[in-house]
Amino acid sequence: MARKIEELRAEIEQRLAAVEPDVELLACEPAGRERIRLVIDHPQGVDLALCERVTRQLWHLVAEVGLEVSSPGPRRPLTKPAHFRRFLGRRARLKLRQERGGRRTYTGELVGANDQEVTVAAEDGLVSIPYAEINRGNLLEG
Repeated sequence: MARKIEELRAEIEQRLAAVEPDVELLACEPAGRERIRLVIDHPQGVDLALCERVTRQLWHLVAEVGLEVSSPGPRRPLTKPAHFRRFLGRRARLKLRQERGGRRTYTGELVGANDQEVTVAAEDGLVSIPYAEINRGNLLEG
């Protein structure tokens, strides 16, 4: 992919803020060699019509890199402190950038979140993890 994913993400967020201000970009990630996947959210939920509108607003990227736009689904990505706060009491899986305490994955209930870290009630007790150490966070179903 010729352009960096961070550049694309910034451009997409700027464009969406102007034309669909209630749409939140949760994830922007490679989905193959010449394609990116966007996961979006909206206060009233995400349906096919919204995905189509977002795709139309980003038409220039479709030709350049290929584009998939989807809803977060039940395994919603958690990418910002506000997401972790919003879903306190729900179960999540956090995959870390590096090992911490001999593990790279923590699964459990989200029990606390501030601007620097999230606290998870994992199988072996409470653990607080700085956001900078989290590679990927997702809600779990149920």
